Amino acid sequence: MTVPTAPAASDKPTISASETTQQTQSAKQSRQSKQPQRKHDRLITRDMALVMLATFCFMSSNMLANPIVAGYAESLGASGMLMGVVAGSMSFISLFCRPIAGNLSDKTSKRTLVAVGTVLYFAAGLLYYFANSPTMLIMARVINGVGFACCSVCLATWMSLLLPIRHMGAGMGLYGTMNALAMAVGPALGIRAQKYIGYRLTFLSSLVLAVIMLVSTLMVKNGGQSVRKKQTDNMTGSSPTMNGSVDENGTSHKRRFSIRSILEPRVVPLSLTFMMFAIAYFANQSFIMNYVETRHLPVSADLFFMFYAVALLVLRLGLRDLFDSKGFRFWLTVCSLGMVAMLACMTFLFNDWMLLLAAIFTAVGYGLMSSVTQAQAVVIAGRERSGIANSTYYAGIDLGMSAGPFVGGLVYGHLSAVWFYPVFMLTMPVAWLIYLLCVRRVSR
Repeated sequence: MTVPTAPAASDKPTISASETTQQTQSAKQSRQSKQPQRKHDRLITRDMALVMLATFCFMSSNMLANPIVAGYAESLGASGMLMGVVAGSMSFISLFCRPIAGNLSDKTSKRTLVAVGTVLYFAAGLLYYFANSPTMLIMARVINGVGFACCSVCLATWMSLLLPIRHMGAGMGLYGTMNALAMAVGPALGIRAQKYIGYRLTFLSSLVLAVIMLVSTLMVKNGGQSVRKKQTDNMTGSSPTMNGSVDENGTSHKRRFSIRSILEPRVVPLSLTFMMFAIAYFANQSFIMNYVETRHLPVSADLFFMFYAVALLVLRLGLRDLFDSKGFRFWLTVCSLGMVAMLACMTFLFNDWMLLLAAIFTAVGYGLMSSVTQAQAVVIAGRERSGIANSTYYAGIDLGMSAGPFVGGLVYGHLSAVWFYPVFMLTMPVAWLIYLLCVRRVSR
């Protein structure tokens, strides 16, 4: 009878060295694949922080000029209406250049277009410095407007490409915060600097912000290449043609010009609705100094923008999670009430405390509405058309930035100063009229 013996240790199944190596490599690949996913899902990354810094410097350098350029034009002999033309000409030019910039931003590197815009800033800054007539100021504003169109669309599109889609509302809210803070800090710096160093040196000093913007964009690792181009390359294995697209068989087709190549029709109602907020805001920004001086009010106009910046920062950070949970109608209601309250406070302005209250209501109105509208525009249009969506959104700002100072100049020159702000209360009913007529498109 044979007694079974236990198998020797050498008889146990073994794992080969090659299999062990494969398991180790697969484990490493698994850990590596999880790490970028977690990094990509973060709301704030290094590249996004640099783009937001560039955005802050870019917008600050532009907004620095807005509250002082009308006074600069007046010192060079401009009339009331011409003051408004000078103040609004930058945005008027930007309005026509922005759709082209939006189309280009969906086809080429965002870094390249930002660099082009920075060069234009420097040219405009030198013209501001050497200007000796309102005509030269208008020339400087025109060049500034082209650079403004290039950079504003590219930076906004660049930011949207760096964001995970599920964080689009919160991320664009933070981006909008940088924009809105710059719109507050820039004018305050301009007013304060003009008092101490004069108009010319104030415009020249704004070029420092342009340098910081350029350095920040050069440090961004993701250069903002076209999403449309990447998608086509992945599908066909070839590059799209310059003026068309490539089908599944690799055949190129020319693309006919259409309105969708320069505007996103679904975003137009949003843009027009927000334009009414921008008209009231930029009229105030351009003429607040003149309003305070004309009425001999014991307030410091530059404090308005500092109060606004602090209030906006607190509101944006405190309400960050609500941007993705509340609908557009909710925000339109809140922001409309905020703008009406701001205009009422400015009408009955008598001290710095009332100025503080007006700044807080401005943050509730224009400040929050700018982020809500921009985030909604990107969501409606989709990531592949985010550049044109942003250019359409900024068209509303351009119209408001050009129409606000122009209408403000007319009101300032033909009506008593006490009627300046009540006139702009009419913008809120018009905003609601546009929304109600186009509610289906806006609320998608």
